[in-house]
Amino acid sequence: MGYTAQKYMITFLFLLIPCVLLIVFTLIPAVNMVIYSFQDREMTGFKDWVGFDNYIRIFGGTSKTFPNANMEYLTTLGNSLYYLVGSFLQQALALFVATILCSKIKLGGLFKGILFFPYLMNGVAVALIFKNLFGFGDGLTVPQGTLNSILSLFAGDGFTGIKFLNDPNNPVMANLCLVFASVWRYIGFDIIMYISAIQSISPDVYEAADLDGANSWQRFWYIVFPSISPIVSLQLIMAVKGAVSVYEIPFIVTGGAYGTMTFVIAANNTAFGAMDAIGLACALSVVLLIITVIVTVVQKLVFKDKR
Repeated sequence: MGYTAQKYMITFLFLLIPCVLLIVFTLIPAVNMVIYSFQDREMTGFKDWVGFDNYIRIFGGTSKTFPNANMEYLTTLGNSLYYLVGSFLQQALALFVATILCSKIKLGGLFKGILFFPYLMNGVAVALIFKNLFGFGDGLTVPQGTLNSILSLFAGDGFTGIKFLNDPNNPVMANLCLVFASVWRYIGFDIIMYISAIQSISPDVYEAADLDGANSWQRFWYIVFPSISPIVSLQLIMAVKGAVSVYEIPFIVTGGAYGTMTFVIAANNTAFGAMDAIGLACALSVVLLIITVIVTVVQKLVFKDKR
């Protein structure tokens, strides 16, 4: 066997196992998920082909399979907008903080460690922290949360507490609290990524900008941002993917109650809860995949390298 044949054989053997794992555990399940989304299917197995009825149900329409309109799933998709807006604010704040930390400030390393620490924490621990922080007590058997306890010190004896998470008439407050928890956990990773990207820029470029009389804003807009735009694009893609597929924190803190149901929680409850509707849950997953792909493509077009 010649050198060229050996090279191709070794390459094939190295790729064989990863490709088999990719096909068995990713491609085949993905294809089955798409097929199941057109079926009325339960945990026990196939019942009937329903065409696009599952997708019509998701977007609040009526069909032969689902004669009654239901806006529940469309509402959960709307809740993802809270996390989507929060993810963009998270990226902007992370880039701002990273730019500051890249300047010569005292205790910069300490601040980096403090900001990155929440990302190292387990998601369940983070959820429990904020569940106790925003908790609302009844004054008898359930103690007030940390934030309400602090507010009561300033408000006086008449203060009964604020329902940050469990007010059925104010789902906006609950969703904002959950978004805040999500941003607090993940922003440290974004900051470290942006710091690494900014520090990779050659100092010669900054020196040339200083000689030309560029101010701090001009240095950022014309040097820093264009240089790190691939990292910004990557972080935005990851942030949007996380925003539309958020599950851990809202599931543990509220269980999806009080208007905080997310798309992934709804899909999980549909598949493994009382409905036992695997086909409908697969349709929800396909919709989530399509949304993620569309947003990713749009971001790639916006941050397309024009050099």
